[in-house]
Amino acid sequence: MTTQPRQPRPYRKSKRAVSELETRQRITEAAVALHQTVGPARTSVKAIAARAGVDRATVYRHFPDEQALFDACTSHYYARHPMPDPGRWIAIADRDERLRTALAELYAWYGETEQMLATGIRDVEHVPAGSREAFLGYFQTVHAALMAGRRERGRTRLRLAGAIGHAINFHTWHSLVREQQLSVDEAITLMTATVQAAGQPTPGPPRQPRSATERSRSSAHARAK
Repeated sequence: MTTQPRQPRPYRKSKRAVSELETRQRITEAAVALHQTVGPARTSVKAIAARAGVDRATVYRHFPDEQALFDACTSHYYARHPMPDPGRWIAIADRDERLRTALAELYAWYGETEQMLATGIRDVEHVPAGSREAFLGYFQTVHAALMAGRRERGRTRLRLAGAIGHAINFHTWHSLVREQQLSVDEAITLMTATVQAAGQPTPGPPRQPRSATERSRSSAHARAK
């Protein structure tokens, strides 16, 4: 007598496992919302728990330390608001076009994520070291992509690096677009011109006009010849 081999039972997540994932998601979303509205420095575990509808122990069970919570928040938020990719800009050979492309993408992203960036940058010293270094490291990568291939040296390169750093700064965008009410295109044009000017060699000091005594001496010297 033969028997049919037992068919494997289809895998189904248990209700408990699904519930745990949903709880973790609620906690993450609650933390993201608080980071965006009041900022990381003013976000407490108590407030996260209250917003997520759980107790503090549940928050700690899912996220035993602050870095674990921030990792989840970062993944959740940037999956919906991805950072522009500096790697794509390096392929643009024309440096001015590369800068304009980068600023267009960055400024659009700043407009999309303004509230989160404003509170996050304000409270950056309260962010766990790993998340803070990753965030600041992104802008270092942006800066390096825009400096790539530039051959300026000395003080000219220093000015150029400073101008690019200023152009990509969130606060520069906020000042020009929100406070001074420039259009994004106008802000990009202004910052591109600033970087171009910074890359020009600085002219030497103007020649001082000769004094009457110097002119007299020069004239006397010429007659003596």
